[in-house]
Amino acid sequence: MDEPLRDSRTLAVQLRDRIADLIREEGLKPGDKLPTEAQLTQRFHISRPALREALKLLEQDDVIYVEHGRGRFVSALAAVQVDRPITVFESVTDMARHYGYRTLNKVLSIAEEAPDKRVAESLRLGPADRVIRIERIRLHEDEPILYCIDYVPRSIVAGRLYDIDWSGSLMALLEEHGNRPRMSAASVSSVMLPDDVVERHDLRDFGPALLITETCFNAAGEPVNYAIDYHRGSHFSFSLTRK
Repeated sequence: MDEPLRDSRTLAVQLRDRIADLIREEGLKPGDKLPTEAQLTQRFHISRPALREALKLLEQDDVIYVEHGRGRFVSALAAVQVDRPITVFESVTDMARHYGYRTLNKVLSIAEEAPDKRVAESLRLGPADRVIRIERIRLHEDEPILYCIDYVPRSIVAGRLYDIDWSGSLMALLEEHGNRPRMSAASVSSVMLPDDVVERHDLRDFGPALLITETCFNAAGEPVNYAIDYHRGSHFSFSLTRK
């Protein structure tokens, strides 16, 4: 069956997810051979380079493995069903969509400023470098489910800040400027929102949050975003596999 891809995510990420779905839907078991590159490109109407990038992502996730000269095979890990693995790198917009939320981004503040020590170290900035600080709340049906602060090196985004629409996907915006994030290093903790944030934005009902703090890197390994995301605990949960 032909399955052309139509989605706002990058083609490689879309295709990675669709091939993982194909493995489950067709009941492929560990050790079974994956369809050939020719079969997959025809099925998804995709180019070979995009397909190979998606297959590389699946190999990195240990969903498939390669035997040179024989092909690609389903790994033992593919049999483990993990709902929303925390190790998946994706935009907050895509992550919320996977949970079934259609988020509206409310921009609370935009500023250009000197980074503090933590931000400067994470983004590898010098003493004279500046950052753009973006503070947003993400709403689902008028209910706040995410509180986010992002820092982006000012050198990446040209032009006046208020000429830019900051309410959309930050990943897409960085891609427009040639610096789409491809991976991140993250830390996770369970917290409450800071008191000043609760008071300033009337978030008393937000409750416990899963805080994910991450530095995102472009394809060249350069840091392009330092993100502080508070996921409302009543709306989000993540899983993991141990191997």
